[in-house]
Amino acid sequence: MDSLNRMAVELVDEALDFADELELAAYELDSGATVVDFGVDADGGIEAGMLLAEIQTAGLATLQTGMGRVDGSPTPYVELTTDHPGVALLGSQKAGWELETEHFSGLGSGPARALVGEEREFQALGYYDEFDLTVLCVESATLPDDEVVAEVAERANVNEQAVYLPTTALGSTAGSVTAAARAAELAVFRLFELGYDLEQIKSAAGSAPVAPVSYDETEAMGRTNDALAYGGEVHLTVAEDFDRFDEVPSSAAAEFGRPFAEVFAEADYDFYELDESVFAPAAVTVDVLDGPTYALGETREDLLAASFDYR
Repeated sequence: MDSLNRMAVELVDEALDFADELELAAYELDSGATVVDFGVDADGGIEAGMLLAEIQTAGLATLQTGMGRVDGSPTPYVELTTDHPGVALLGSQKAGWELETEHFSGLGSGPARALVGEEREFQALGYYDEFDLTVLCVESATLPDDEVVAEVAERANVNEQAVYLPTTALGSTAGSVTAAARAAELAVFRLFELGYDLEQIKSAAGSAPVAPVSYDETEAMGRTNDALAYGGEVHLTVAEDFDRFDEVPSSAAAEFGRPFAEVFAEADYDFYELDESVFAPAAVTVDVLDGPTYALGETREDLLAASFDYR
């Protein structure tokens, strides 16, 4: 497989070429690194969010928007499909890099993680990238600075001027779009955590509604997670049967039926205090090649409407 970072850099170049049309803003920091604002101070819309989700998956997923309904109301949805679910979703899209410096806090996703290769997913995938440029997509309400660049460059073993940081706040249009694109990722990650061999997952398709934008990051966290837990739908094609497929959808979690904002508050807003089963799509179909098909979970439009504040 070609370098994930090379493919992602090409997509970042596309974002830079069409920054005005997409309502993005690009900055070159003193270090020479490039920050692309998709939704912190910039007004990037749905198309900007779609391109950012494509960057997060390093071009190994096909994304499109569609229209669906939540409690009878027309609502935009994001659909994602990939024939490389392990590498595209866990090796790139997953927000597995916690960024903490003296002046900055955020989450990193994208192919820079594959240059570091310290997470368990990479050992399971047997994939480690090598490239002299890198892309880390950052989720934060503030734009990253050169302290962040220094951390990324050191851990990814590249020069600081070779670092690209597409950034958005979760409580923005682009943030809502990229969150909706994670339904399939959550299902694949749940299977991985349950002990399923990633190489046996042959394709993944996911869909979820785009949560209404809230410029409050805590509120956005609740809405986007509810969009996945109560509106996310996933189809997986796998090669081997498994006796724990029923634990993949969100209905398997003890917290199912409660708004994420409430569950998160009880955990003192600490992700590490949350059970991983909370992060899962609502409904999952698992098609075992030359075997049974499992239809699991359920969507809950009533809970979505309440979370989205539909009136």
